[in-house]
Amino acid sequence: MAIHLYKTSTPSTRNGAVDSQVKSNPRNNLIYGQHRCGKGRNARGIITAGHRGGGHKRLYRKIDFRRNEKDIYGRIVTIEYDPNRNAYICLIHYGDGEKSIFYTPEGLSLEIPLFLDRPQQKTEE
Repeated sequence: MAIHLYKTSTPSTRNGAVDSQVKSNPRNNLIYGQHRCGKGRNARGIITAGHRGGGHKRLYRKIDFRRNEKDIYGRIVTIEYDPNRNAYICLIHYGDGEKSIFYTPEGLSLEIPLFLDRPQQKTEE
């Protein structure tokens, strides 16, 4: 895992460091632009809550919360930071050509083969 050290341009960036595993551009079919409305304005555009504007432009990543792919092999291609969720996410390529994004569990690293199987059915006896 590589550690990216910030160049000191302001006092807040002094001694700053971030873990970076892979630097890659997100896939176009798994992201879309998020419209950040409001910014402290009401429907007429008048400021009603002051000092709430700006912010950095971000892309929204489509996270596969359901994990619909079952009984199939896949591998982790990238691990990247998601600015919308304050978490790390991983891009998984499946054997059938599908791609999806999950939250990255702790201890997971790149190029690990995964097998997603169905959960065990509870049988009442």
